[in-house]
Amino acid sequence: MTTYTAINLIKRPTGGPINADLFEVVQKPMPTVGEGEFLVKQSHMSLDPAMFGWMSPDTNSYIPPVGLGDVMRSSGIGEIVESNHPDFNVGDRMMGMMGWQEYFLSNGQGLNKVTAPLPDEAILSVFALPGLTATQGLFNVGKPKKGETIIVTGAAGSVGSIVGQLAKADGLKVIGVVGSEEKADWIVNELGFDAAINYKSDDLDAQLAEHAADGIDMYFENTGGAIQSLIIDRMNPHGRVMVCGLIADYANEIPTPGPSWLNVIKRRLTIQGFTMPDHFHEVPALLEKLTPYVMAGKIKHRSHVLAGLESSIGGLNLFFTGENKGKLIVKL
Repeated sequence: MTTYTAINLIKRPTGGPINADLFEVVQKPMPTVGEGEFLVKQSHMSLDPAMFGWMSPDTNSYIPPVGLGDVMRSSGIGEIVESNHPDFNVGDRMMGMMGWQEYFLSNGQGLNKVTAPLPDEAILSVFALPGLTATQGLFNVGKPKKGETIIVTGAAGSVGSIVGQLAKADGLKVIGVVGSEEKADWIVNELGFDAAINYKSDDLDAQLAEHAADGIDMYFENTGGAIQSLIIDRMNPHGRVMVCGLIADYANEIPTPGPSWLNVIKRRLTIQGFTMPDHFHEVPALLEKLTPYVMAGKIKHRSHVLAGLESSIGGLNLFFTGENKGKLIVKL
């Protein structure tokens, strides 16, 4: 083999669905592995809502945008097929930011060895960005206390589903907000959430009143949307809001107006946005916190797997339609 396939970002999205004309599928020459380097053959790539921000032209963000003409950014997992590095051997499984491409040349910086005896899909679904994000947001930002009530939007998604299970394992009452009755059934009957609310249903405020009769102490936000203000209205004094994502606004040129600041003042709420690049140096500690829950069987997951590198382009639109069920992964 003398070439491999990669996908470059060549245009910025301007709102609406992600189209193929934003990208260019290219053939690149197989790299020469130099001293202190190794070559990874990717097997699976992660698709994440954060990608919409990475494609935007916004330079005033937590991470620089993907440069036009550069390989689209993504995390993935794969196996070393050639190595000239003393610390990495052929056959080692590696995980990290490798982009939309079949092969990745590395000196080891930014990649981590995978030693857990789990399939690649499970690693990306739990121990990669979803699990790390859930652990950081819930424990280090939210600081949960047993007996409190937490509401999680995007609760059937890769991050939200883990947040809810971690909170439930630590003795919180957990309410999930989802976009279908199937997802509502899954988070309650499979994952153990106490209640689910379909944001497409009627009487959202009445449902919140029923399921959060004693108010809401923690709000883990992944989506935005109309229910956002209704949740803030029912927050208890000194409640905490962890803002992880706003998928409902990623395709909008003008963001939807948020909740009233009056309620923030009245309830003395703490609202904190967070992103994982600020915490990549804490990954070992986050994995140490998360792993016991996983090994004790307290964290379930499901993966939505697409086939082939080019499926990643259209696959991003599943975040807008809500048709993905579980962690969105591309199998190369």
